[in-house]
Amino acid sequence: MTEYSFVKGHGTENDFVLVPDANGRHELTAEQVARLCDRRAGIGGDGVIRVVRTDATEDPAAVAARGEAVWFMDYRNSDGSLSEMCGNGIRVLGHFLVTHADVDPRDPLPIATRDGIKTLTFDGAQITVDMGRPDVRGETTVTVGDRQLTATHVSTGNPHAVAFVDDLADAGPLHDAPGHDAATFPDGVNVEFVVRRGEHHVAMRVHERGSGETRSCGTGACAVAVAAATADGAERGTPYTVDLPGGTLQIVWTDDDRVLMTGPAVLTAEGVTNL
Repeated sequence: MTEYSFVKGHGTENDFVLVPDANGRHELTAEQVARLCDRRAGIGGDGVIRVVRTDATEDPAAVAARGEAVWFMDYRNSDGSLSEMCGNGIRVLGHFLVTHADVDPRDPLPIATRDGIKTLTFDGAQITVDMGRPDVRGETTVTVGDRQLTATHVSTGNPHAVAFVDDLADAGPLHDAPGHDAATFPDGVNVEFVVRRGEHHVAMRVHERGSGETRSCGTGACAVAVAAATADGAERGTPYTVDLPGGTLQIVWTDDDRVLMTGPAVLTAEGVTNL
């Protein structure tokens, strides 16, 4: 099989395999993605990001971004399914481009995704992503075991159902996806379980569609902050701290209806594979 390069990285322990493919010569199949993400027989990760220039792929999202963004994040969940966006993943991609592709961290960095262009700014080890406008779609329900929980449906590029609970253990082991309304979420949904830690401070666990329970979810943390701010009646611009099993993210829902997510990104390994 053909050998190709990879880089491994994580954002608050939400980990990814990056496949550098600037010239668009290495399309990945769903089976390849699943092999790369296998934690026993592969490299291991919550997803795969193919790093490709917008002018080197015919993905409609990349084509639409030509002239505005040089790079496209071709993101796939660990089961090989396509995903619109990944908030932790795009920070890892931004860090990779600064360290491996001569991107200047002093300048804002637009990156094309299947949820439009996201702009990154860099401040030392912290990366802020303008995640765009959230869409609060009202109340829904999710099922965990024999319990049905009320949740808030929020879209932050990916669909989310945010359920506030008394104890994060209420979510159980999350080996299986929580039940949801298939009519509301025909493409599946990420489900967040949230407890309050203090004023404008929450903690969460998440089950991501196509990946299972992960140590962190960037779009999920944004959805949680938006749901919490809505429930609190908080003024726009109020910073929320979101604790995840893998670390902490800072989220601000701005006066002009943008969600800004700030957190770290780390590269941990690189090499060559033939998976």
